[in-house]
Amino acid sequence: MLNPFGSQKVPGSYTDLRKRMFQHVQHLNVNDQIFEVVKNAYDQALNRENVVLSRPEITRMLSQIMKMVLEDMLKKLEEGPSAS
Repeated sequence: MLNPFGSQKVPGSYTDLRKRMFQHVQHLNVNDQIFEVVKNAYDQALNRENVVLSRPEITRMLSQIMKMVLEDMLKKLEEGPSAS
């Protein structure tokens, strides 16, 4: 079996492990996936509301909604698993 830490015999520091975990998540394009899920839900909700917005308004509102979603996710993370 291959050593998952490469030539290192130990996993290294917490910071090294965190960096490798982040690189793995980046490699899987998780940011893009989250963005697409939120954008699709936003587009569907906007269509359901049947309102007309300019492109800048649509973009600004998407940015605000994305920020709200991410803040909510962070809040849930900080509350811990029992908050679900």
